[in-house]
Amino acid sequence: MNIDHYKTGGHFDEMVSPEGEIRSHYEEFYKHLKKTSSRKMNHLQFSANQTQRSMGMTFNVYHDNQGLEKILHLDIIPRIIPNSEWEILESGLKQRTKAINYFLQDIYNEQQVLKDGIVPSDLIVKSRDFLEPCIGLTPPKGIWCHITGTDLVKNVDGQYYVLEDNLRCPSGVSYMLESREIIKRVYPDIFNQKGVKPVSDYPAKLLSMLQNLSDKPKPVVGVLTPGIYNSAYYEHSYLALQMGVELVNGVDLIVENNKVYMQTTKGLEQIDVLYRRIDDTFLDPLTFNPESMLGVPGIFEAYKAGNIALANAPGTGVADDKAVYAYVPKIIEYYLNEQPILNNVPTYLCREEEDRAYVLEHISELVVKETNAAGGYGMLIGPKSTAEEHEKFRNLVRNNPKNYIAQPTLSLSTVPTLADNTISGRHVDLRPYILYGKDIEVIPGALTRVALKEGSLVVNSSQGGGSKDTWVLY
Repeated sequence: MNIDHYKTGGHFDEMVSPEGEIRSHYEEFYKHLKKTSSRKMNHLQFSANQTQRSMGMTFNVYHDNQGLEKILHLDIIPRIIPNSEWEILESGLKQRTKAINYFLQDIYNEQQVLKDGIVPSDLIVKSRDFLEPCIGLTPPKGIWCHITGTDLVKNVDGQYYVLEDNLRCPSGVSYMLESREIIKRVYPDIFNQKGVKPVSDYPAKLLSMLQNLSDKPKPVVGVLTPGIYNSAYYEHSYLALQMGVELVNGVDLIVENNKVYMQTTKGLEQIDVLYRRIDDTFLDPLTFNPESMLGVPGIFEAYKAGNIALANAPGTGVADDKAVYAYVPKIIEYYLNEQPILNNVPTYLCREEEDRAYVLEHISELVVKETNAAGGYGMLIGPKSTAEEHEKFRNLVRNNPKNYIAQPTLSLSTVPTLADNTISGRHVDLRPYILYGKDIEVIPGALTRVALKEGSLVVNSSQGGGSKDTWVLY
């Protein structure tokens, strides 16, 4: 393909330096692109699309008139990360995960971080994600956040910034795993030559982490799904199959004598660990939302009695609230006595009068986010929005300031992407996955989400974004 006219557009491009030189970790792949015809690349992309469909790699979009199921478009040009860069990310993510776990244990028990004024008390105790039934609890092995998907972006300065922490039911890891299998077949020779770190052992590592939560020598593990209409059902079934464990929903489980059992054709079988993909408040209608048809009546009492382990632990959602996120650097310093390795994106808390005044005045320059929204919803991208939309969000912020934060509009790095029969830069973010078992482990790959529209900064799949395979080199 002719990529001599590839432009970075003034952003940090991960393949091409500002001086127009190909970065060393992309050199081999750049040469491969140059000698591969446009027709061949488009054929490979078509084949990748068909493979995704045949594998059932779909997700559900609830508010889409085009139909429920879509494939998460996989662009066949991988994102390549050198090992030196990854090692910094790995250290920073381990540090962040450790501190957040200390924070969760503290706020549900001694609440020393609140007493010391590091985090405002009302921000936590008045949060809808702070679960009073969890007060006084310590989860199995003292671990709250077993699976974390932390979103990062690289700005024009070439530095990574943490955009948010996903601690409730972080999704997307199945697309990372299946995308790797597809892209390995697209570039078998160059993949082996480059020396790419494997991600295929993630299901085995996930299972080991889950089994570690039980003291039984051979614990029974299951994946708890809301059902086939959930947007991430493909992932739930995929991970259960890869781990060789049961995929269950609420009606498959029953609680007797504070123990949880699966209903099987051979009778009841006790289950010891659940990787639950159901939000906290739907988990148990007797403890949380009484209208929930998805959960298991009595499961929280079984959890309190120590007869079942749940990953992630109920109550973790309060730590990935976008307002709490702003305090994570202070949380790291407080619990670990260390400076954060990875910086947050600068964040304005609309609950603070000075910050709110700045946001209202500069809303056209900022990204404004609802603190409890996800998937690109409840968000305003100031520079891309109209005056009417600016005024709408000003009113939302004025009426409920505690519900909003704002951040500067980051440039977001670009990565070469196959679009309209040519290769051009598209903005990306990065979601590495962290497992917290006996140790904290960052999987040496990630879900790279890409904004498929030129100039767009919205990478969420539910908003029309796609994905890339992420190659972390040795």
